[in-house]
Amino acid sequence: MTASLVILEQPFRRRRGVAGIVLFGPQTATKGAVLRKFWIIASTCIFLFTTLAHAQQVDVAVGWSTLESPYKASDLVNFHPPLEKGGFFPNVSVDVVRFKHRLGFNVETAWRYKQASYYGYENYRPIFTDVNALFQPKLPKKFGLDITAGVGIASNLFDQLSSCNTPGCINFTSSNHFMEDIGGGVRYNFFRHFFVRPEGHYYHIQNNAQFNTDNVFRIGASIGYIFVSK
Repeated sequence: MTASLVILEQPFRRRRGVAGIVLFGPQTATKGAVLRKFWIIASTCIFLFTTLAHAQQVDVAVGWSTLESPYKASDLVNFHPPLEKGGFFPNVSVDVVRFKHRLGFNVETAWRYKQASYYGYENYRPIFTDVNALFQPKLPKKFGLDITAGVGIASNLFDQLSSCNTPGCINFTSSNHFMEDIGGGVRYNFFRHFFVRPEGHYYHIQNNAQFNTDNVFRIGASIGYIFVSK
């Protein structure tokens, strides 16, 4: 019992700073590097495509999803980081596709609607933002297929449950991790330019030490509208 308590305390011991509680300091310190890597890749892809593209299709969609984790904790370990799974995730996405080759890019973000509890010590809210290359092969008129692959940022906003009344004290922080992702969805045009799209996404989150695995799946559906430009 004593050993279990010692292990349980270790992930939280590094959170206290001069101005208050700061969760997972080493990961938070790399926030600038993660953001720079993500935006350099994302802005380069978007600039190249928009410069070369002419006739385009633009899809705007909103949806909902939930997280699934393939990991199952072993009973041989005293302390397990929590599973990053479950919850209701609204999501927003924009697709831009060039007609000729059916290639384009996709930008998407999804966030947990209600905060989850991290073993009762604090609450956290996962946010996934990614930019992807997109392929939409030509299918029969009312159907479509979206295949994506790209990079993004997995963020977690942590809030302490206790109040923080000391001047200069903060009781929240964020942890950011670079990630790679692939996804796919099957769309059905149910009315004119409106479509519904069941979809799934796989995220490989680098150094996701706050949770028990670097691999997370997001499964859900979106409803969208198609804009066409010449």
